Amino acid sequence: MSGTIVARILHDNASYATFGELPRIGSHAPDFTLVNTKLQDVSLVSWSGRRKIVYVGLSIDNESCARTVIRFDEYAAGKDDIALLVVSCDLPFALKRFTAAHDLQVAEGLSAIRHSGFGENYGVTIMDGPLAGMFSPAVIVLDENNTIVHREHLEDISAEPDYGSAFRALGIAINE
Repeated sequence: MSGTIVARILHDNASYATFGELPRIGSHAPDFTLVNTKLQDVSLVSWSGRRKIVYVGLSIDNESCARTVIRFDEYAAGKDDIALLVVSCDLPFALKRFTAAHDLQVAEGLSAIRHSGFGENYGVTIMDGPLAGMFSPAVIVLDENNTIVHREHLEDISAEPDYGSAFRALGIAINE
């Protein structure tokens, strides 16, 4: 699945369209403005010089999204030059509560509530069905210059990403 472009996603045995496609490997990541758990606007410049794993999730209240955030946080722990950015349409309050409840050390919750454009620029907005307007799950890995070195758009909302491939794109081996 790594590096694939998915125009449709699965949820409850039905297929729904997503907007666009993930940015291509080798391209510069589109900038964004999102809201952190302190209710501050942040953009890619907030993590200048750091390598980034951007996990885009449906909602932290979704079981597979929650599991994915927790596992990414475990794998990224102790890697100081890695920023783990968790992007969803959840409220910043919910992201903060989730981070505290699961004692996350690395994950930084970012909400798209105040700024439109992220979903379209990253090709993750669900266009139809009961989840329209939310984000389909994806992983985008950026080097320290915000060049995309890995991408994975999950076809099934209940699936988890290939953690190993995401970290290998940054030259890091993990034990899954």
